[in-house]
Amino acid sequence: MKEATMTRRSSLLLAAAGLALLAGPVRAEAPTPKAVAETYASMAEAMFQDSLSTAEALRTAIAALVANPTDETLAAARTAWLAARVPYLQTEVYRFGNPAVDDWEGKVNSWPLDEGLIDYVDAGYGTESDANGLYTLNVIANPKLRIEGVEVDATEITPALLAETLQGAAGVEANVATGYHAIEFLLWGQDLNGTGPGAGDRPATDFDAKACTNGNCERRAAYLTAAADLLVSDLQEMVEAWGPQGEARARVLENEGQTGLAAALTGMGSLSYGELAGERTKLGLMLHDPEEEQDCFSDNTFNSHYYDVVGIRSVYLGSYTRVDGSKVEGPSLSDLVEAKAPDVDAELTARLDATLQAATALKTRGETVEAYDQMIGEGNAEGNAVVQALVDSLVAQVPSIERAVSALGLSDIAFEGSDSLDNPTAVFQ
Repeated sequence: MKEATMTRRSSLLLAAAGLALLAGPVRAEAPTPKAVAETYASMAEAMFQDSLSTAEALRTAIAALVANPTDETLAAARTAWLAARVPYLQTEVYRFGNPAVDDWEGKVNSWPLDEGLIDYVDAGYGTESDANGLYTLNVIANPKLRIEGVEVDATEITPALLAETLQGAAGVEANVATGYHAIEFLLWGQDLNGTGPGAGDRPATDFDAKACTNGNCERRAAYLTAAADLLVSDLQEMVEAWGPQGEARARVLENEGQTGLAAALTGMGSLSYGELAGERTKLGLMLHDPEEEQDCFSDNTFNSHYYDVVGIRSVYLGSYTRVDGSKVEGPSLSDLVEAKAPDVDAELTARLDATLQAATALKTRGETVEAYDQMIGEGNAEGNAVVQALVDSLVAQVPSIERAVSALGLSDIAFEGSDSLDNPTAVFQ
């Protein structure tokens, strides 16, 4: 009897195993929203840590340029700037849905900027603007300034002068005195090539007090140094905000992580649609206007768009590859959506993969054929098509993000819009 009982038990186990194989793999238990939010916060901390470390390397390269202005040290500083953009751009998906990031972001990434506020400009820039009374203030050339009738002593160019007096001066958003793009302008100078080939081409001697070109070389070096110092300190602030005791981390862990899920999906949808597909891409393509490209002095915009896409995808998959090649990963939105609505997860993952392919095609063209400002030029059918393909992919993934929102039972989530997508005729009015 005992032997027969064991045989029956074995048969039952084998039958159960067979049924399991026929049914497919057993799905892992869904992670908790709080576990997903913890991954989301830890990825943010790592991204901002990498942004900080690459900004520190940029500051070191700028110090070397200022100490010894040569073509080689200028090229090294430009290379460091490009490297610093890689991790930072992946953080942009955290801006939307996270007030701590959105309120702070303008310090480091405001654009476009009226470069005449900072330094000398080409005659084609013009001498005045109806929208900006400080259009040609030229802080570098003028140790005494007048802003809204108030005299400002700019004899010493300091981080405080840039951040507290000049950034957003007179309430004008285009008065950008700090961050990556102010540094970019100082390293490259204006791009005067329109939709033709070539980026900015500032000479290293613009920082050389002994062989100075274009005047005020010591003040230009002081401005660049102050901007680099400020970028580092601003990024330190955000690393702390996402650290173990930081306010940004604490907020996304509220409501057992539900706040974090909402923030993550808001960031994915808003960056995909209104910001990247609309304001940063479709608008410039509609106008064929190189002034509408984000990294306009360095012609690095194809990389900006690519790494924004990488950041969106990373947040959904719960995996960030650090600059040293290591990974920060854990329970993800994808895991949670897959457990609740596997068809939605499969659809969204496929959409994100398609967008990455479109962004990769844009990046490859930027590296091998032509810069982004050429791609959006009027009459460039092939280049326009590559840019439009990215817009189409970004727009197509948004309904899938909305389905993920529904699958998780979230509400009161709204994505950023854009006239270029929602009301194109308004763009030309």
